[in-house]
Amino acid sequence: MAVLLGIDTGGTYTDAVLFDDALGVLSSAKALTTKYDLAVGIRGAVEAVLAGTDRARDIRLVSLSTTLATNALVEGQGSPICLLLLGYPRDALDLSGLRQAMGSDPVVFIRGGHLVGGEEQAALDLDAVRQAILSHAPKVAAFAVSGYFAVRNPEHELAVRQLVRQLTGLPVTCGHELTSNLHAPRRALTAALNARLIPFLQQLILAVRGLMEEEAIHAPLMVVKGDGSLVDARVALERPVETILSGPAASVVGARYLSGEEDMLVVDMGGTTTDIALLRDGRPVLNVDGAQVGGWRTMVEAVAVHTFGLGGDSEVRLDDAEASGLVVGPRRVVPLSLLAHQFPQVVDVLRRQSTRAVSEPYDGRFALRQRPLENGQGTLNALEQEIWRALERGPVALSTLFVDSRRAYFLRQATERLAGRGLVVLSAFTPTDVAHVLGYQGDWSSEAALLGGEIFYREAVAARRSPGTDLQALCQRVLQQVTLQAGRALVGVALAEVNGVDLNEDAPLRRLLVDQALAHHNGPETVLDVSLTLQRLLVAIGAPVGTYYPAVADRLHTRLCIPPHAGIANAVGAVAGGVMQTVRVLIKPVDSEVGGYRVHLPTGIRDFADLEEAAGYALEEAGRLAEERACLAGAADVQVQAQRHDQIVNVKDMDIYLGTDISAIGVGRPRLAEG
Repeated sequence: MAVLLGIDTGGTYTDAVLFDDALGVLSSAKALTTKYDLAVGIRGAVEAVLAGTDRARDIRLVSLSTTLATNALVEGQGSPICLLLLGYPRDALDLSGLRQAMGSDPVVFIRGGHLVGGEEQAALDLDAVRQAILSHAPKVAAFAVSGYFAVRNPEHELAVRQLVRQLTGLPVTCGHELTSNLHAPRRALTAALNARLIPFLQQLILAVRGLMEEEAIHAPLMVVKGDGSLVDARVALERPVETILSGPAASVVGARYLSGEEDMLVVDMGGTTTDIALLRDGRPVLNVDGAQVGGWRTMVEAVAVHTFGLGGDSEVRLDDAEASGLVVGPRRVVPLSLLAHQFPQVVDVLRRQSTRAVSEPYDGRFALRQRPLENGQGTLNALEQEIWRALERGPVALSTLFVDSRRAYFLRQATERLAGRGLVVLSAFTPTDVAHVLGYQGDWSSEAALLGGEIFYREAVAARRSPGTDLQALCQRVLQQVTLQAGRALVGVALAEVNGVDLNEDAPLRRLLVDQALAHHNGPETVLDVSLTLQRLLVAIGAPVGTYYPAVADRLHTRLCIPPHAGIANAVGAVAGGVMQTVRVLIKPVDSEVGGYRVHLPTGIRDFADLEEAAGYALEEAGRLAEERACLAGAADVQVQAQRHDQIVNVKDMDIYLGTDISAIGVGRPRLAEG
């Protein structure tokens, strides 16, 4: 028997599944994701799924999907990097959110780059490159390189990459390797995000490889890309940005397999995010314009997944902008019930806080280390070091961390910076705690959830936010708010995908129509009785969906499918996909007296006098590269399909040739270990 092991490492849980192509799911298991050491959570899930069997010897493939890259972008986390911009104008930093994305990380402008035809714009200043590398290498974890029009000629990017590797050995990302599209600032943004995510994925892959060695699993290791296809882990380490939306893409593949449906809206609700995608004729709709995650529009072609910061572990906050006085998310925190389950002393702290005569700021909130401070993650300033040392022995109440009122603001800012880098995580009241209070869930500490709820209720009363008559009423309001926000997300995705309408652009109209329909009641002054019907099957997967989505489906008058194994659909999707690699080549007429045609390849440029000769060369090279990349990505028996599209316009009865687009796709099932 050829058994496949699928692993999905999410923000809260790590899932494992043993899968057979013919028999489907053989067994599954869950364990808490342990960000301080991912190997612990992965080991827990894999050991549980293998418990009592000798199937480890039968495993022929291990495949991994993860939301870590997606969650890092949504939560604004990442390792420090240096971005080298070759030939870019200075104002490029103010386009596509590049300046905001870089934050305090260094950006160096260097003379060089190319023109649209692939000719050199200016000679590359290698001395400036060398100086920038040596200056910033001690303070960063990776480099990103983006050259002006590098997709038309990658020569300068390749030279800089070679120099970074020679001088530092640090990971380096080149923009032309991630996309063949123009729009330099977005390409630079994508390269920067890729570089920032390398340490995240590296930690995860090393953890899985270590566990495979312990369990004597001798099989290829694959990772799910954002388009749902698989890629060898070694390739994924060079291009981790392609794994953004890996978890959501795996959920789409898993939902398709488990439900057996072809036309549907898939919603995957986890601890950190809710991800929604549309399937037509059994195929996920792809966002060819580039995946958008955490507010950043990348150039990564991925499943058109809409990601919202709404999950079981989303922070519940007071907010006057909502009718309920509450808002859920977008930040993910550790539920108080889980924190107390892992650190029982937290209950005593919550008990003391709940019995105070007068509430203090930050009651019911904690901070703890999330992962170790490793080399290459940059230095901490004095306040950050103070916070880091204070958290050495476990979680600490924020009221204790910020007890010095004169420095509270600055200490809070330092804590937020550590959280933004993924080194520290906060803990507060969440929908998961609400589920514990109401008795829907009892996996962790219900007492901590109850105490945290009482503290939050007291805060709401003091702020006059109309929380309800008691804690139970407050918790019901939280559930209703999650249902409302989940429904808004679904309606928004449906309108965006089918009608191109952005629901958030008109908040008053949204409140008047969408919110009223989702609230399931109309007040005495209602003029219009609003009702919405979602004309698509709704397939819901993920651990919390049974709590929230029956009500969402009811209010949107649609059929709901929560398939078997819905809680581990991502892990199923991790092994149900195939390998797919795409190579795109552009042919353009040469604008010179000599004329001719220039072929722009990912490896360089080449000129031809004859168009058909250029096209033949381009098709051959694109097919060769697609097959080569698919094999490198871990495919067996690769099949290549190539397409040619000539761009010709007719002006005054005259055909004018503008260029040729050539694409080659190499596909195949993953290569399995021999039995």
